[in-house]
Amino acid sequence: MTESVEETAGPAGTQGPGSEPAPAPEGGYPAARLRLLQDDTAAGPDRRAALARLTDDWLAGLLTRHATAAGLSGTALVAVGGYGRGELSPRSDLDLLLLHDGRADPGALAALADHLWYPVWDLGLDLDHSVRTPAEARKAAREDLKVQLGLLDARHLAGDPELTAALRSTAYADWRESAPKRLPELHDLCQERAERQGELQFLLEPDLKEARGGLRDATALRAVAASWLADAPRGGLEAARTRLLDTRDALHLTTGRATDRLSLQEHPQVAEALGMLDADALLRQTYESARTISYAADVTWREVGRVLRARAVKPVLRGLLPGRGAGKGERSPLAEGVVELDGEAVLARTARPERDPVLVLRAAAAAAQAGLPLATHSIRRCAEAAATRPLPVPWPAEAREELVTLLGAGTYTVPVWEALEAEGLVTRLLPDWERVRCRPQRNPVHTWTVDRHLIETAVRASALTRRVHRPDLLLVAALLHDIGKGWPGDHSVAGETIAHDVAARLGFGARDTAVIATLVRHHLLLIETATRRDLDDPATVGAVAEAVRSAGTLELLHALTEADALATGPAAWSAWRGGLVADLVKRVAARLAGEPEEEVRPADEPTVEQQRLAAEARRTKGPVLALHARAETPTAPEDGSGTDESARRPVGVELLIAVPEQSGVLPAAAGVLALHRLTVRAADLLVLDPGGASPVLLLSWRVAAEYGSLPDADRLRVDLVRALDGSLDIPARLAERERAYARRARAVLAPPPRVSAVTGSSRTATVIEVRAQDAHGLLHRIGRALETAGVAVRSAHISTLGANAVDAFYVTDPDGEPLADAAAHELAAAVESALG
Repeated sequence: MTESVEETAGPAGTQGPGSEPAPAPEGGYPAARLRLLQDDTAAGPDRRAALARLTDDWLAGLLTRHATAAGLSGTALVAVGGYGRGELSPRSDLDLLLLHDGRADPGALAALADHLWYPVWDLGLDLDHSVRTPAEARKAAREDLKVQLGLLDARHLAGDPELTAALRSTAYADWRESAPKRLPELHDLCQERAERQGELQFLLEPDLKEARGGLRDATALRAVAASWLADAPRGGLEAARTRLLDTRDALHLTTGRATDRLSLQEHPQVAEALGMLDADALLRQTYESARTISYAADVTWREVGRVLRARAVKPVLRGLLPGRGAGKGERSPLAEGVVELDGEAVLARTARPERDPVLVLRAAAAAAQAGLPLATHSIRRCAEAAATRPLPVPWPAEAREELVTLLGAGTYTVPVWEALEAEGLVTRLLPDWERVRCRPQRNPVHTWTVDRHLIETAVRASALTRRVHRPDLLLVAALLHDIGKGWPGDHSVAGETIAHDVAARLGFGARDTAVIATLVRHHLLLIETATRRDLDDPATVGAVAEAVRSAGTLELLHALTEADALATGPAAWSAWRGGLVADLVKRVAARLAGEPEEEVRPADEPTVEQQRLAAEARRTKGPVLALHARAETPTAPEDGSGTDESARRPVGVELLIAVPEQSGVLPAAAGVLALHRLTVRAADLLVLDPGGASPVLLLSWRVAAEYGSLPDADRLRVDLVRALDGSLDIPARLAERERAYARRARAVLAPPPRVSAVTGSSRTATVIEVRAQDAHGLLHRIGRALETAGVAVRSAHISTLGANAVDAFYVTDPDGEPLADAAAHELAAAVESALG
């Protein structure tokens, strides 16, 4: 390896006040530097090296000229950190150490330093600098790990080369002597940084340097190698690091700033600068590079932990614990041909992967079930064997069972799967995986890339296997449910075909293959129907029953729906959503069983609370409000050890509003909530129309305060009355709020809203579905557009998922009839135009 941690050799410097004016930039360096950066033919490692050489010559000239003029000897200018490695990105800072033998006059030495530092500052370049003797540098390194690591990259620029050579020699000797004690400290720094910055391979706006799998980790691996205690896997590591450096170069040139964060708005320009097809190609390459570095770091730190345990060095690296079974050097059987050794799952001495193509899956399943990492050398032996003797197609039953066992191991599945993927075994076993590998998901609701989301869904599904009769079908469907995202068009439709082929490849029978394909095709059916459709409409239940066709498939689809949502991110699942899905499943199960449908309360038969509010609204001839505080039930951790407090949902409020039927209620109520900074998490609107009494609109909202405390119900009622009688100008107030919000809010790159008419999904009304970026007053604008169109909203189902609003409105014409298809599409276009 050729890199160490990119840290400075001293405290960061900034230009401060002084009586001496800053010297003008020397020679032609600024112009030459600019020409190099503008040269389209120079890029990548060659440009970084050329920029370093150019800067070397400039700084060496400065030192030689001013040291000679001052009659100073016994000094040397040394580059450290990234500059020490001879790699300079366009806006990289310069890490410099002015080394001296201690004999120079302090005043003359300070003047020499000024002649070096001020020209750098005058060019607008960041500078980390220090002035030290070799003994002082060595002392600083002993006291500060970052300084010690920076000295590993010390490179002579000018002056006395013996000073630099002596410093490098002692720096490496000191590091190797102290490494057993300091490597745990370095590991903790890496862990803390990862917790703070996240994993580069999953971030939409990653920090190319600081995030886990970034340039800091790549350079930390060189420091480990320099200790002679362990070394990183070399395959692809240098190429991955180079790609991240190239991306950072393009980012610097695109933004003109010394930034390492790849912001969303910079993706297209950086991709173009690198000659890539589009922003997704840029992200995918970035994720692949980060994954290579992360895997190398995992393997390296595990080896460091093993070495330190063997030397009985304490403390053991955080998170790298010894195996739970066999003692040091002892082998404990895990499965046929697989044993535990020194905290890893390894191939037994008698194992012959070239004769046993199922061994790789057996070893992976055994490792995951035991909660152990799978040794790198064992994976590579299996990869070499798989190249010459792959699994037969269709797979034998044992191979299929081992895959299901691996998928059902819970959280331990993830590191084992990642190890297989790093060595190319996943795409060899499942060729269709290549299209989803490292594929980004730009919807902020999603936490993971497509491939990691599939594994996370299997992890979540593994906790639900006791709820289904066929856990194997559930786990395989979880692994494949988004496999179609690597293809154009509707990923569910494409995924159905791919899943059918993969299931057959795995050796499932025709009936099981059809079930897996159906689960993939309809993996979004339950959640979308439950949150966007009227469950009291018989057509809703009938459509779902027709799609799933059997109670067994429905049972599996229910579990898959929950696992998929839980693996998506914290905004995708809640007790409320789970309740809606469960209610839908119950009704569909009854339909499939041929049982008479459970009698449901018609919309005009209200609950006791609704009756009270409706009666009060009729009596007062005005709106009546009721607030009920509620909190979502915390989820339980997968190990069953009580409540996971980190999963607790914020407390929200159920707001019921009853209003005598009149025009403008929906936009008025939505506007009042927006003015009071209430975020609508979900909502329903129903018309209560009992015989002999005037109709009442009932709005049931689930809201949460955007910030601060919840408003008083009386204040909401007063504002609603004013909105309905026109004395409160909701559009003007919201426009003012949006202007104020825009001044402080960060711009979000969001796709345009999409409004569609879902014809044929209800016999009594027309369904208008709205998908848009959630924003202040969105529901108010939708309501106004529907009112302007002259349609009646008979019911509405509002759902907010992260930053996205997905709403369904059941509308009729003034006579209470569904709209004609042409009119429905015109209405959808009008609403979309109002939101654009």
